Amino acid sequence: MSPEKSEKPEKSENSEISRRDFMKVAIGASGAVIAAGFGIPGIAYIVDPALQEKVENWILLGPIKNVKIGQPTLFRATVERKTGWVSDIAEYAVYVYSEDGQNFKALSNVCTHLGCRVRWVEDDQVFHCPCHNARFDKDGKVLSGPPPRPLDEVTIKIEDDKIYMLGG
Repeated sequence: MSPEKSEKPEKSENSEISRRDFMKVAIGASGAVIAAGFGIPGIAYIVDPALQEKVENWILLGPIKNVKIGQPTLFRATVERKTGWVSDIAEYAVYVYSEDGQNFKALSNVCTHLGCRVRWVEDDQVFHCPCHNARFDKDGKVLSGPPPRPLDEVTIKIEDDKIYMLGG
């Protein structure tokens, strides 16, 4: 007896795709469409901030003539910020200081320990934080107390005898 050979039918170019192969392709294509549907917006969300044009927001603090030479002077500014439909009021306060009336430095009035507001004590020539008795010198360096770093320096510019701070 001769063994029967099981011959597989040869596929010709005109042969149709099997149901199983069709389902594999259809499910794979559906998965790719779903992945793209979630993936493209996710990638756009991550990449979009890098593609946005950076706009510097200079906030007017006041006239330069208000700065007392040799003594930190407090300037306040209130700005309305809009993000989409949300609108809020941001209040800024910085101390501007100059020894010679030519070179100016600005320091945040927020303590670097817990965010309390510091004030300039003229008699002691220090910034004082009432929360934990922290003390800073005119340059914002920590003299005593728990703050981990000096007062934050604020970027300012002088234009047309007015002081502007870089804000967000």
